[in-house]
Amino acid sequence: MPEIPPGLSLRERKKFETHRTLARAAVRLVAEHGLDKVTVDDIAAAAGVSVRTFFNYFASKDDAVVIAYPDRDERTVAVVEALLAAPPEVSTMRALLDALDDDFSRIEENREEWLARMSIFEQNLHLVSRMMVAQAESERQLVEAIARRSGCDAQKDFYPMLLFSLLGAGMSAAIRRWHALGGHGSLRELLNEAMDAVANGLPEPH
Repeated sequence: MPEIPPGLSLRERKKFETHRTLARAAVRLVAEHGLDKVTVDDIAAAAGVSVRTFFNYFASKDDAVVIAYPDRDERTVAVVEALLAAPPEVSTMRALLDALDDDFSRIEENREEWLARMSIFEQNLHLVSRMMVAQAESERQLVEAIARRSGCDAQKDFYPMLLFSLLGAGMSAAIRRWHALGGHGSLRELLNEAMDAVANGLPEPH
């Protein structure tokens, strides 16, 4: 998929580009020097913007590392719509994987940035918690969409959250495996392999 989503106005395109420039600069500097040794001033200077502009996009340097893209809300809406529009004969798990395909394409197309980001996460575990907080609203919407598609109640039934949690675990395992392999191979194939194993009851390896 293109780095900048189609259909944006010139102003929106510039905001998207600035966000991405800051996020990439943050990841590069932190990967090179360590999180504690990088300041907001450093990131802003590397991105060619003022500190004031930095804070128009991020609340902290942690957020600049964690929040890679500015269109999280729009992507969540697109994933929900794709999930709910999937043919009924397609399993909910497969429909959700297909709906997330563009997100994994973004990661693979920005391989070096994401490999560096994953290394930073491994060295600064509190950033994983920050990422979970940032994704909380998206998670809620996706769980509700799973419930709608499967005819469940997101508040009362176990299935929607369980499926989402299984997918999250599969995504985490696939990304960590991809990172361990140095980004070689297809991240999406690793995810498919992980979720196929889950769908088949996670059989013992021979």
